[in-house]
Amino acid sequence: MAQLGTLIESVMVNIETKIASRAFLPNTRLPSVRAQSKAMGVSISTVVEAYDRLVAEGLIVSRPGSGFFVAGPVAPLNLTHFEPKLEREINPFWVSRESLEPKENTLMPGCGWLPSEWLYQDGIKRALRRLARKNSIDLTEYAPPKGSLAFRQFLQRRLLNHNIEASSEQIMLTESGTQAIDLIGRFILSPGDTVLVDDPCYFNFHALLKAHRVNIIGVPFTPNGPDLKLFAESLSEHRPRLYITNSGIHNPTGAHLSPSTAHKLLVLAQASNLIIVEDDIFADLETTRAPRLASYDGLAQVIEIGSFSKTVSASVRCGYIAAKQEWIEPLVDLKIATSFSGNRLDSEIILQTITDSGYRKHMEKLHNWLIQQRIQTSEKLSELGIQPWVQPKDGMFLWCQLPNGKNATQLARDSLTQGVILAPGNVFSQSQKAHDYLRFNVAQCTEQKIFDVLLWALKQQE
Repeated sequence: MAQLGTLIESVMVNIETKIASRAFLPNTRLPSVRAQSKAMGVSISTVVEAYDRLVAEGLIVSRPGSGFFVAGPVAPLNLTHFEPKLEREINPFWVSRESLEPKENTLMPGCGWLPSEWLYQDGIKRALRRLARKNSIDLTEYAPPKGSLAFRQFLQRRLLNHNIEASSEQIMLTESGTQAIDLIGRFILSPGDTVLVDDPCYFNFHALLKAHRVNIIGVPFTPNGPDLKLFAESLSEHRPRLYITNSGIHNPTGAHLSPSTAHKLLVLAQASNLIIVEDDIFADLETTRAPRLASYDGLAQVIEIGSFSKTVSASVRCGYIAAKQEWIEPLVDLKIATSFSGNRLDSEIILQTITDSGYRKHMEKLHNWLIQQRIQTSEKLSELGIQPWVQPKDGMFLWCQLPNGKNATQLARDSLTQGVILAPGNVFSQSQKAHDYLRFNVAQCTEQKIFDVLLWALKQQE
């Protein structure tokens, strides 16, 4: 690919990016030389030279009298080439890669999971020992299409604690919460559809939706849920097919959906035939129960999903989908088509771990640790002039504003040189209006070095 430098190269990169993101498919006619010149504010001769170079590289072909067309075959899908072009430090893939493959002694206050020692390792070890002693099909066989019946019956009882009524036949196990959203996207969405997300929201929602080639619209999020006025305007203007949110502990803000907002939101959704995916991945971190859209809706237009990677193990993977019966069956077919079967062993390990006699006591300790860390982290950040947007009741996240309009992306770039990985606000923001915000994971903020580096990085912008 051409490197962005000269004006000619900028035109080439513009076309190459659209081909790589499949905005321009094979045999698509490119904008005329005159139209491209006007759109990019460059001369006609610049566009002619750029197009000629792309012809020479075999990316496009010239058809005299007709114009320039994309050559075949279809380019491999490259998600980093989707518009808008982001700086690497505010690209969701950058944050994920840096956190998943950290260098030695790297600190990760920007990552989205608990430290290993905070998870229920004793319960996982006991589950593994029990399974190792058994001559069990769980060690060797494919899982049933919907997953373990015992696990689905457990989830049925668990959902009922949130006033969500679902039979075991309305629940399907998945490999993860991410796979759950991917399967729902395959089931409901077509390229070009519109999906609403919170602004800010979990950054991998953006990345995953790009793979489905849909239009993403962010709705500003308030301490009580999405801004209902702007939500209604988005429904009217964009006619979205889907809305994805966290109703419990919101990622990245830590806020809770209020009952009033939940009721009004569902009225708007029902009038617009909007399907809602409610991601409940942080349910076990709650001490104060937030309302669930699925409980008010009765799984009519709301699909409930979740997983256990944030409270049990990110290595042993298992998630679930709860939806109305007529949607579960085609989702099962999609699961078989794309992965054939779920991980039977992982689901059994998770089930035995969360039904272990010590899991409840462990979670009580975890809740107390998080309370202490939220207080301590808030105090240390406040000393630096970094203020939480809200004071969360539960969970691991603080969504914080930097002092005096400081730039979070630059702060992340500078902090990385000192071995500290941050999560700048625009990673989470579809509108890119969170340039002075950071998400902090309080469970990963136990080292004083993090705050020393923050102080140093803030001074770099003075």
